[in-house]
Amino acid sequence: MTQQAGTRVPASVGKALSVVEESAESSKLWCGAAVVMAAFGGWRGRRAAASGIAALAVAQFVSNGVGKQLADRPRPPRDWFPHDEVDDRPDSSSFPSGHTAAAVAFTAAVTPTWPAAGITLAVPALLVSVERVQSGAHYSSDVAAGAAVGLLSAWLTRQVPHLLWRQSRRKLRKGARIR
Repeated sequence: MTQQAGTRVPASVGKALSVVEESAESSKLWCGAAVVMAAFGGWRGRRAAASGIAALAVAQFVSNGVGKQLADRPRPPRDWFPHDEVDDRPDSSSFPSGHTAAAVAFTAAVTPTWPAAGITLAVPALLVSVERVQSGAHYSSDVAAGAAVGLLSAWLTRQVPHLLWRQSRRKLRKGARIR
């Protein structure tokens, strides 16, 4: 499937995908979205932006800091892709896709707090994921694993504060009973 991805996408679509991917490089797109949400979205925008950035940070650490170090998977062969974008891909491990992990984490973390923003962000997140396969930077399984890392990161960043809050409340109640 990955081998056919580079040949099935029309050149104009490939160029549009490249523009989206370039804006997502180094998480620029997601950080920019967070700034806009925080600046113009009131309390909901600030909360969504904070959740999104936290999830993005976790996803980047898990995918790039841990996953790529453990799974030293080579990128797809260059001769599978008839375009020159394959020359711009990184030299790091292919597995998992850090771009996809960041995109999905940010989007999935924003959505529960601000569904309209999450739905809007889902479009570029999907485009980034498709572009990573189309450009020859990743296998489809790398993107699927990156999406899983992103979803897990978003879930963790939403659950950990609640778990910590419950634990601290239990400790406070226990301390109040001892006195």
